[in-house]
Amino acid sequence: MRFRRKAQSDAVDNAFDDGRSDDGRSDDGVDSPGEQARAEELLADGPFDSEALPATGDAERVDLGSLLISPEPNRELRIQVDEGSGAVQSVVIAGPDGALELRAFAAPRNGDLWSQARPKIAAEVAQAGGTATEREGPWGIELICQVGQRSGTPQLTRVVGINGPRWMLRCSLLGAAASRPDDAKEWEDSIRRVAVHRGAHAMPVGEALPVVMPPQARRVDQPG
Repeated sequence: MRFRRKAQSDAVDNAFDDGRSDDGRSDDGVDSPGEQARAEELLADGPFDSEALPATGDAERVDLGSLLISPEPNRELRIQVDEGSGAVQSVVIAGPDGALELRAFAAPRNGDLWSQARPKIAAEVAQAGGTATEREGPWGIELICQVGQRSGTPQLTRVVGINGPRWMLRCSLLGAAASRPDDAKEWEDSIRRVAVHRGAHAMPVGEALPVVMPPQARRVDQPG
């Protein structure tokens, strides 16, 4: 399995990097039993919390710290790195028809960080001259973002936010999964196989959970 280094520059990728609440409070909020029950129902088939992985199913996962990823045939697992700081920013699963970027953030206990993230992402996209349209998806409301490129061809990104116990997983889909979201079951299944490891330590709401390169990984830089 190869780990390809990729710079972070896309407008949608940069939107809501922190997701921090305005007051910077830690992730100890508690929401209603109804909201908690809905979150548990949405996560019943994945993505999973690392403390609640099912006894059956995919047993082998690549440990990237906050994200545990199941290897998939004909798809490449990549690490996205901030070229300025050298810090690992996200995980990308790339295939012939598109790609899936994964980032996890600290969130209030049983909270709804995604409802705070959506308008911020939409505002970032609008500032870049694009549009963000809401649609109902498997995990609730998601965004279809369209941003113009220098080539003249607009880039579509489908952004899905999933609230978990003290974490939020943000999934950015490119290619066929964004342009044809109703036919994206295989990419949605990739999301369902992900497990998020939050850890027990306190973190500010919206802080990105750390992603680490496994010791055995071989980094391959993009040419040019």
